[in-house]
Amino acid sequence: MKKRLLIGLILLFTATLFLSACGNTETEDASEGKTETNEGKEESDVVNLYTSRHYDSDNELFSAFTEKTGIKVNVVQGESDQLIERLNREGETTKADLFFTADAGRLYRAKEAGLLQSIDSTIINENIPDKLRDADNQWFGLTKRARVIVYAKDRVDESELSTYEALTDEKWEDRVLIRSSENIYNQSLLASFIELNGSEDAKSWANGIVENMAREPQGGDRDQAKAIAAGEGDIAVVNTYYFGNMLNSADPEEVKVAEQLSLFFPNQETTGTHVNISGLGVTKHAKNKENAIKLIEFLSSEEAQVRFAEANYEYPVNPNAKTSELLQSWGEFKEQDINLTKLGENNAEAVMIFNEVGWK
Repeated sequence: MKKRLLIGLILLFTATLFLSACGNTETEDASEGKTETNEGKEESDVVNLYTSRHYDSDNELFSAFTEKTGIKVNVVQGESDQLIERLNREGETTKADLFFTADAGRLYRAKEAGLLQSIDSTIINENIPDKLRDADNQWFGLTKRARVIVYAKDRVDESELSTYEALTDEKWEDRVLIRSSENIYNQSLLASFIELNGSEDAKSWANGIVENMAREPQGGDRDQAKAIAAGEGDIAVVNTYYFGNMLNSADPEEVKVAEQLSLFFPNQETTGTHVNISGLGVTKHAKNKENAIKLIEFLSSEEAQVRFAEANYEYPVNPNAKTSELLQSWGEFKEQDINLTKLGENNAEAVMIFNEVGWK
């Protein structure tokens, strides 16, 4: 009797342990399921952005996007080429969902390196014209900047100006200021000439500019403007948004420099003024692809495009968005009629031409 009772107690104890173990497994599974759900929720509430842009206005737009959608924008800033290298290095492990940078040439590099992916959005396609986005929808322009001529008001008459090509005339000898050939803006400018005028004419232009340089290339676009004010040259090739920012700078010296200059849109009777973009694309290994698409849709909307134009003096890509008062005061202008993908496709040849003519 005692033996039976002992066996019964052992069996009961064993059964209790078994049920307890089963209960623990279920709880653990439920806990794991909850963790996965929480991770899923966390992923649905964020988008991770690698950007070379450094403007407060961008952060304000990201905050507006978060307020509107509940999706937080995590920003990692860095130099364009460094971010491209980082994306290459991280591969599938990257947290980046979007890559945002200046110049179609850089976006082309990212695409050719296999770092971006095609996306499909009717909203984006309606907001951004064909020529300002990749043919495979791997990158999209969000802001435009024109590469124009600025000149000293007291030493140059606007009637003397006409085209980029005319800057190679003898009358401009020792008077032209422009950045280094290593600068992507100049590479894309020359790439556009290759597309519009052919390689030989593009090489002739680059050689003519070298002969007319007031000094060896140095510094950025703002430095070219400052060199005009200092009397080192009379005309320079710069991006419009730099000039706009100088006119509205917190630094009174920059304002003083800009007020001594005027802006001219070249090639209005021929091929049009060169236009480039600041743009972005969804990364190949984006973990939050849908959120990335939503952010591009928002940033290309009329609401966001107006903010870009007002805050950083960039032209909107959305044709329905108004430009800032300053940009309107400069007047409308004819743009080059080429798809900006060509700036990337012709980049290698542009660099080769610069090297051949000795553009440092």
